[in-house]
Amino acid sequence: MRKTKRIVLQITVALLPVIALAAQQTQVPAAGNRADQAPVAYFTLKPLGHNVWAGIAIPGSGAGSNAGFIIGENGVLVVDTYQKVDAARAMLAEIRKMTALPVKYVVNTHYHIDHVTGNGVYAEAGATIFAHKNVRDWIHTENLKFYGANITPAQKASVEGLTAPTQVYDGNDDQVLQIGSRHVIAHFFPGHTGGDTVVFDPEANVVFCGDLFWRHTLPNLIDASTQAWIDTLATLTQAHPAAAFVSGHGDVGTADDVTAFRGYLVDLRQYVTEGRAAGKTGDALVEYLLPRMKENYGEWGAFNNFSKRNILDTDAEFAGTKKIPQPAAGH
Repeated sequence: MRKTKRIVLQITVALLPVIALAAQQTQVPAAGNRADQAPVAYFTLKPLGHNVWAGIAIPGSGAGSNAGFIIGENGVLVVDTYQKVDAARAMLAEIRKMTALPVKYVVNTHYHIDHVTGNGVYAEAGATIFAHKNVRDWIHTENLKFYGANITPAQKASVEGLTAPTQVYDGNDDQVLQIGSRHVIAHFFPGHTGGDTVVFDPEANVVFCGDLFWRHTLPNLIDASTQAWIDTLATLTQAHPAAAFVSGHGDVGTADDVTAFRGYLVDLRQYVTEGRAAGKTGDALVEYLLPRMKENYGEWGAFNNFSKRNILDTDAEFAGTKKIPQPAAGH
């Protein structure tokens, strides 16, 4: 994160269950609930200091993923908007309890439906929705696949009705999002989808990773390039060794937790490499590798949901047959 581009915010955000199941996260205690504060149904607010909060999805609530926000001098910056509109509304209500400042900015870490469904809640409140350009290109198209081959007209309409980013960027320069004197850095990193943005707040030393980091949880690899992802995680831990890392799924973690997740991806690639060398592929590869994976990672979240799929996706990646979203033509 070196080169900078300043963006000044003036005062004047039947496969769909696969993503939801990935949100079997560790529930953490509610942070400082006041007597006059209704229970938060979708997430637990976790204070990270310096007016930064993580909204850790409650398992089974339908929130689908984690989110968070940063309160600056003249506005609020939100990171991701959950899988349910009502969860986004609940987050906005919590923000309103803390500050009357407007939500000026929402950053989508990537296009997956469990991170962007609530965009419209913040857009209606006047926020700019910011993301990598591929999020705008893919939000209404690639999200259709999460409903499977038998997608209904209503499901298709729900994807087409998602609020797309209104401001996008490209390239590897830092995007400096300014809320008053507070400078928050957004930066593209490859690995999970090809359109992932990491949000770093230097004041609080907090990194919002989106789905580039799953804390003690197996990831969704449907769009992934695993070697690039491994390299990204090494870069993040080297750049921010003492930061708090807000995961896309699971609790808030440390650099050690990010390293452990990187280790999972390294191990997965090694397992699949060895299995393929033994002549295994497809379901035979799954049967060959699953006991080993369970021994080492069976206690991680979403193991039953994603372990087989992770093997098959990595096998397809190595075989060159995996379909990965491509940037729109002419972009």
